[in-house]
Amino acid sequence: MISPLPHHLVAEAVSRALDEDLGLAGDVTSRACIPAAMRARLAMVSRKPGVIAGMQLAVESFRQADPDLVIKVHRPDGSAIAPGETLMTVEGNARAILAGERTALNFTGRMSGTATLTAEYVRRVQGTNAVIVCTRKTTPGLRAFEKFAVLCGGGRNHRFGLFDAVLIKDNHVAVAGGITAALQAAKQQVGHLVKIEIEVDSLEQLDEVIAEGADVVLLDNMKPDQLADAVARVKAGRPALLTEASGGINLQTVTGIAQTGVDLISVGALTHSAPVLDLGLDIAMQD
Repeated sequence: MISPLPHHLVAEAVSRALDEDLGLAGDVTSRACIPAAMRARLAMVSRKPGVIAGMQLAVESFRQADPDLVIKVHRPDGSAIAPGETLMTVEGNARAILAGERTALNFTGRMSGTATLTAEYVRRVQGTNAVIVCTRKTTPGLRAFEKFAVLCGGGRNHRFGLFDAVLIKDNHVAVAGGITAALQAAKQQVGHLVKIEIEVDSLEQLDEVIAEGADVVLLDNMKPDQLADAVARVKAGRPALLTEASGGINLQTVTGIAQTGVDLISVGALTHSAPVLDLGLDIAMQD
């Protein structure tokens, strides 16, 4: 079971989104043509198959629009859904429902798109030891939600930000004076609980990492035969070192990459290129 997002993050994000949509004047359209006391029932319905994420934000969108709305979630985050399924229902003041519907759908559709794409990557590496992980290539300000969506799809999270792990990239290596120098400097600076990962783009650089030691080695833009060789070298020289494949990986190549024996496959597309899942909002007025 997936732990829910912290409520304060959800509430703050929804508040900003509603402020952006309603502005100072509020929903002028509904106020102009919907009676103030009119009641309605809304159903969020799936139009396409996928995996749901973002229901917390959808619920919060309607709660902030009107705390008296009656909200029921029928398919929680992480659920695999088929077309035509009712995901949630909302009953109450029609104006309030209409004020919150777009914010609810925007969050849920985008997060469900990420969860759905993640689930497909996970499906394509089944039968291997590889784990699909996300990256920091996220929408600014929405990283927690996009990484949560990856979890809903069966993937795992990479580091959350620059603050929670050391990841020595090629530019760090260049400035630090090489692979060995960068690793030695990092080990002198960070505590024993902080993981150290380093990026390499050649087998020669990998041999340096094996000799010096790290927690994870990122094998950047390597072809499957190179990855297989890299995995074999790590197993022979430093078996505890985790291997991560990264760089331009897509749905067509991910299975072959997983079959090389790498431990992790990081995919930026999960959060920067996932299509929105097609969800609809069907509304009916009530007496």
